[in-house]
Amino acid sequence: MIDKNVVKSVVEEWLKDKDYFLVDIEISPDNRIVVEIDHADGVWIEDCVELSRYVEEHISRDTEDYELEVGSAGLGQPFKVAQQYINFIGENVEVMDAEGKKVKGVLKSVDGNDFVVTTTEKVKVEGKKRPQMQEVDHHYQMDKVKYTKYLISFK
Repeated sequence: MIDKNVVKSVVEEWLKDKDYFLVDIEISPDNRIVVEIDHADGVWIEDCVELSRYVEEHISRDTEDYELEVGSAGLGQPFKVAQQYINFIGENVEVMDAEGKKVKGVLKSVDGNDFVVTTTEKVKVEGKKRPQMQEVDHHYQMDKVKYTKYLISFK
């Protein structure tokens, strides 16, 4: 089986001095390699082809045969790396916390492993009879949520 670290080092070598970043590498037992990259402005197919050729030039099929797929991280798929969170600051996201509760709101900020999602909720305000709509910040840690993903809007 092909070593994931070998593939990772080849991909990172290609990524050097580019605005792309590595999202994930998966290698199945039958040597199917799937490389996911991303970019703040989206991924161009020409760049996926270039990376695919680069990997094929640096990992010999004579040693071990493999199938290679290079693509972008899916737009509606859960975030896998911190850079994806950073790229979507100010956008609508959905978070499922560790207890299975879903929250939909705007990704307000990212600081290391921590991030904040702002929602508009009815909140009981002291001195008022009825709950008022207010912005509420929800604080999370990337490694403590089941998923966070971008909410695609067709408005």
